[in-house]
Amino acid sequence: MVGPSRPQIVLFGSSIVQYSFSDGGWGATLADIYSRTADIIVRGYAGWNSRFALKVLDQVFPKDAVIQPSLVIVYFGGNDSMEPHLSGYGPHVPLSEFIDNMRKIGEHLLGLSDKTRVIYLAPPPMNEKQIQLVFGDAIKGRSNELCRPYAEALLNLCREINVKGVDMWTAIQQEDDWLNSCFTDGIHFTPKASEIVVKEILKVVREADWKPSLHWKSLPVEFPFDFGIPNSMSLSDLELTRNQQYEPEPVSLCDQELTRNEQLEPPSPTARL
Repeated sequence: MVGPSRPQIVLFGSSIVQYSFSDGGWGATLADIYSRTADIIVRGYAGWNSRFALKVLDQVFPKDAVIQPSLVIVYFGGNDSMEPHLSGYGPHVPLSEFIDNMRKIGEHLLGLSDKTRVIYLAPPPMNEKQIQLVFGDAIKGRSNELCRPYAEALLNLCREINVKGVDMWTAIQQEDDWLNSCFTDGIHFTPKASEIVVKEILKVVREADWKPSLHWKSLPVEFPFDFGIPNSMSLSDLELTRNQQYEPEPVSLCDQELTRNEQLEPPSPTARL
């Protein structure tokens, strides 16, 4: 391990995690945002479900480790929600078992240390037609109808076990033309979808009442920016502004006046699955 030691943020899940450093992925963006304050560690396993995750949980997150993660971001559910295969094999996990598995995963992670925090990413929607075009008959049994109950049940579980949840199901669908702009193959994320995920994660981290805070602006920056060199470039200011696209802009009083009566206007129709 290289030093100095930093807080560890572990991404744990299936292909949504494994591929999170590809093509402007959300994991790579988090690593960039936290590049001087925390280490992003990827533990992603394409094709896995919550049943597989539970089998390796003690190996990936041993309770006797000297250093425990400060934050674990977990994604499972997309594979679990697939239609059962006639052979009895395949990634499908019944909803009741999925929730029981995720409960056990959450309890294990929260028990690693009194400062380990957990965020669950709820399964996102998918583009079923794109899946068929890209994979043909190689992938069958994925549908939004089957996936949605898993997303809803997982968010309910988050409230029960004091785990933060990111509602990717809703967040993705708020993007204009999300069916065509958010997926590379109907399942995995484009840079646009990854940007949505990053914003949602940062919102949760920023608003959480965790002590200490794990928001990137709140963590100590490793080593001085300029070591006190006179007239040096203000790198500190650059660091605080370069990730502004992932943080909400401050709302001015003028903006508040323009928006405060929006509830009196009829909302524009928005399609939801």
